[in-house]
Amino acid sequence: MDLSSRFSSILIVFILLTISTAFAEIRKSEIRSDDRPIIPLDEFGFTHTGRLELDASKISLSNTNPDLDLSKVGFFLCTRDAWVHVIQQLEEEEITCALQSDLVKHVFTFNRLNKNTSFSTVFTENDADQYSLVFANCLQQVKVTMDVRSAMYNLEGKNGGRDYLSAGRTVLPKVYFLFSIIYFSLAATWIYVLFKKRRTVFAIHFFMLGVVVLKALNLLCEAEDKSYIKKTGNGHGWDVLFYIFSFLKGITLFTLIVLIGTGWSFLKPYLQDKEKKVLMIVIPLQVVANFAQVVIDETGPYGQDWVTWKQIFLLVDVVCCCAVLFPIVWSIKNLREAAKTDGKAAVNLVKLTLFRHYYIVVICYIYFTRVVVYALETITSYKYMWTSVVASELATLAFYLFTGYKFRPEVHNPYFVVDDDEEEAAAEALKLEDEFEL
Repeated sequence: MDLSSRFSSILIVFILLTISTAFAEIRKSEIRSDDRPIIPLDEFGFTHTGRLELDASKISLSNTNPDLDLSKVGFFLCTRDAWVHVIQQLEEEEITCALQSDLVKHVFTFNRLNKNTSFSTVFTENDADQYSLVFANCLQQVKVTMDVRSAMYNLEGKNGGRDYLSAGRTVLPKVYFLFSIIYFSLAATWIYVLFKKRRTVFAIHFFMLGVVVLKALNLLCEAEDKSYIKKTGNGHGWDVLFYIFSFLKGITLFTLIVLIGTGWSFLKPYLQDKEKKVLMIVIPLQVVANFAQVVIDETGPYGQDWVTWKQIFLLVDVVCCCAVLFPIVWSIKNLREAAKTDGKAAVNLVKLTLFRHYYIVVICYIYFTRVVVYALETITSYKYMWTSVVASELATLAFYLFTGYKFRPEVHNPYFVVDDDEEEAAAEALKLEDEFEL
């Protein structure tokens, strides 16, 4: 492998290291005939009582030459800041292998195998920071095959109990459980509202209830999943339930945004062909996005296709976010045209204002949860990674509350109760306002 190719591989790893996803749980990795010079395995935030248990079995090299320098093959821990300097050392040819840098912490190198095909070691990390566990193979044209089991955790309390959640994420079970209680409370409140105003309830209102319940169940399963991982390093099946409810929640949420954007149920009882096509695009894309998310979470960055799946997930998510905006735009344009022809200026002005506000809120929600939260993850210290989760959940909660409040069932529908003065004022407002620019 030439120098430029090696640096390209190392650059990919650097990008992976900047992605703040601490996988935390006990991870088993199967590496088969892999000649990559750098293979990232996991990332974890250690406290001053950090531990790494590393086991590898069925180790074999494609080249069995006894003269190979096996000190250039092995595992190490490295912080993000240190990795930048390691890349600089490689570019300036101060070193020829990442394992030669004094900025990385050696966990195990293959020159210690002594003709064995397996090893087991426990590494103590007392320097609190966020580290990535990386496998380096600096032998050209040598492929490595092995099964790797890694477990990273922090010791806590006087009894030295293990905490398999990364520092900064150890409070996530409580956070998710708290938000699940909030959403269950919202669901109960919404049921009360639907019962109290049952004469003006539309199908969309029951659909909104389903979305809230699925969100609550999704958070509850995630809380249990993270709780079991924290204690044992394994989700004990809660991860499966989490993926199921996450899948259903994702599909129903995007479908709800599309349906509200079209005005289905409360403004019209049907969907136009172009609106149906949006749903036919969004729902399959959500299936792909959820499948990609499962692959990303379960395989980890050691997989050769991990980066590809990460890119697929981001691309599909962006496409879905853009697609759900079209029905809202179409509704706004239809309302503007109707305001000029049907003589119901006040009614159309109220509808138009509502859909404009909803359009803006949807954009803000997408921007905050996809851009601002990611930026927060990037700049926040690993000790406070839970803050990005709280920010994302608060934004989602605010979006749910706004949607429920603005589209709640009303006994006295403001769309249809207007007097002559309001009608004249609305007509003037529609004449004076500029075109709505998207």
